[in-house]
Amino acid sequence: MSSTEWAQAALQSFDAVVSATEGFRSRPGQRLMAEQVARTFSRATLGKVDEESGEAAPTRSIAVIQAGTGVGKSLAYCAPAIALALARGTRVLISTATVALQEQLVNKDLPALAALMPRPFKFALAKGRGRYVCKLKLDRLAGHGEAEEEGEDDLFAEEEAAARAKRPRHETEARIQFYSTMAQTLAKGAWDGDRDSLDTPPEPEVWSPVAAEGASCTGKHCPAFSQCTYYDKRKELVGAQVIVANHDLLLSSLGARVLPELDNCLLVLDEAHHLPSTALDQFACSMDLSRITWIERLASRGLRIGALLEVAEIADIPKHSAQLRQTLQDLARIVMDVYGEQLKGFSGRIERQVGAADRDGLQGAKHSHSGRYGEHLQRGRPPEPADAHGARIRAENPLRQPSAWGPARVRVPRGELPEQLIAPLGLLAASAEGFLDALRAISKALRAEMRDKPDEAKRLSTLYAQIGMLAPRLEELHATAQLLLQDAPEGAVPAAKWFTLEMDGDFIVVKAHASPILPGTTLRNHLWSAVRGAVLTSATLTSCGHFDFFLREAGLHGDEATTTLEVPSPFNYAAQGTLIAAETRADPKNAAQFTTEMVDALLHDIARVEYGALVLFTSREQMRQAVDALPTAMRSVVLVQNALPRTQLLRRHRERVENGEPSVIFGMQSFGEGLDLPGRLCESVFITKLPFAPPDDPVGEARAEWLRAVGRDPFSELVVPATAIRLAQWVGRAIRTEEDMAHVYCYDKRLTRTSYGQRLLKGLPPFALEQRAPL
Repeated sequence: MSSTEWAQAALQSFDAVVSATEGFRSRPGQRLMAEQVARTFSRATLGKVDEESGEAAPTRSIAVIQAGTGVGKSLAYCAPAIALALARGTRVLISTATVALQEQLVNKDLPALAALMPRPFKFALAKGRGRYVCKLKLDRLAGHGEAEEEGEDDLFAEEEAAARAKRPRHETEARIQFYSTMAQTLAKGAWDGDRDSLDTPPEPEVWSPVAAEGASCTGKHCPAFSQCTYYDKRKELVGAQVIVANHDLLLSSLGARVLPELDNCLLVLDEAHHLPSTALDQFACSMDLSRITWIERLASRGLRIGALLEVAEIADIPKHSAQLRQTLQDLARIVMDVYGEQLKGFSGRIERQVGAADRDGLQGAKHSHSGRYGEHLQRGRPPEPADAHGARIRAENPLRQPSAWGPARVRVPRGELPEQLIAPLGLLAASAEGFLDALRAISKALRAEMRDKPDEAKRLSTLYAQIGMLAPRLEELHATAQLLLQDAPEGAVPAAKWFTLEMDGDFIVVKAHASPILPGTTLRNHLWSAVRGAVLTSATLTSCGHFDFFLREAGLHGDEATTTLEVPSPFNYAAQGTLIAAETRADPKNAAQFTTEMVDALLHDIARVEYGALVLFTSREQMRQAVDALPTAMRSVVLVQNALPRTQLLRRHRERVENGEPSVIFGMQSFGEGLDLPGRLCESVFITKLPFAPPDDPVGEARAEWLRAVGRDPFSELVVPATAIRLAQWVGRAIRTEEDMAHVYCYDKRLTRTSYGQRLLKGLPPFALEQRAPL
């Protein structure tokens, strides 16, 4: 079939589904989107192309579609994409930003669609390995509670071991019981091993010890492989024509063959406005300069296991290990020497010992507050306790708590590291690379041994896990050193580089960080170079009325294969909603005075709420002040984010509104998008302040610095467009159906009084605008 015929057939499938859906009303915008999806995917060349033998270069085809609230974008992309995939003998990979939308697609949208499509298809959910339980780890903790023997069970990071040592006995016993119950539920088949399917998903510190991890997994050689939840889910992917993943998994698994090959599938990116930030998170890296005892543990394991397997490459492990420990200690001292004054968390005379524990003791350094850090280095005694790590603080004032230190951060201007850091980082990268080469040789030998001696699978799997639990730290150390050393040529874009100081009990922890600053470049190099056919969609892809900002952020600006389409919402915003610009006398830049006035106006307005409302804050401090100011009678009406788990909070909100009672949710950014509260559940949205990104984000700072250096305006080019997308998401909580009526209040007068505020207004739905003078 030709591409035109494919597109027509796919659109016919969409029309058939719409016609067969009971009570479904025709939506012109939805069909317009379906047409674009069908056209885009029908043009893409899929599969391997041998250009050397004369085959034409593959055709790439990418569509960026903004679909306003109420368009019904899930059906608009699913129906034509699946029809085309079935016709072309390929698969559809749908990537979303959140697990919640993944589960909505798999549990609701796709089953409904499968019942109506003329050809059957299978679909499956793909999540990261860490969201599934490792049965071996769970059984160990359910039986023993905590790992004790280094030879078999010492598979925890040193921070976790320290936390366990401090944990009260009753809490340890409660954890053992929790793991035991979890293991029994899994064994009975009452739980599928997915963290998200637990009635109350555990906190990360509880889940982490039992989560599956790629680095320590031996796959089919594991004794519990036949009962492995993760691999059971992987099997479902093999026979599925539609796979629903998320952006994190998509980017983290590039080249790993976990998901369909991107040059031979149809890729849909829903909630695509999250893609750039996800890319920056995925390709950023960091390393701990203070807590380094894991290096010796990894070296000890490598030597012991390598000797058992007669791996010749282990000979240099002691040298690499010693070099890494010494270099990290040197780097920690240099960072404190160069940046200590900026990282200090309190004034006054203090005494520090900067160093890290190892078997032979700890070489530290005492510093006087009156001089530069590192000017008077001398050998110090190991801090107490003996296996501690980092820097011990002793304040002369006994009332001053060590927690007054940090967290603190200092960024390296222009990404140009001080000269004294260059050589140690180079040495660190080289030693890490040599150490990694030895570990790869051991890993290869272990896999070969497992193939040859299946009856020893459990013992060999344990050995593999002992190395695998710590090896990712070494990989991250290597990657961070390399990115820190990356020196941008003149005119090129530098990486963001910064150092942080935080507290772990009484000890200072210094870390080094690095990140790309342009997500578009990263995505162009790592994602779009492999993709043939893709649709990116969201309700908020334009900024201030244009696609340009998102296209640059996503790496598609100037890409000839990319087309854009804006599908407006079917809602009559002018009739259904009112935007009330409720000004304050104080300038929002005067945080203290503005917050006082804003809270007064907010309390006046929410006192008149009859049913459901949502108040969105830009900082925890701002929200705290509003909560503190609530009169007694209003406290029972307000539900505050994090006071209850999100699902319980929303359930209580719905119950109150359904009972005819007022209910007001106080929330921050995570409640500003993805929250669907139709009808009376959200008749008013209160925006306390324009949602500018935090001003101290090191990646944003580095990018703004670079833009200024090349003669560009970061506020106009970066800050305003990013705020426009965030503000559109917040405003989008108000009108969710064609029957909704709602008010949106904004207390920031910059929205109507500044030129950039006018740009922000252009990106919002066309509500009736009402301006209100200060109360």
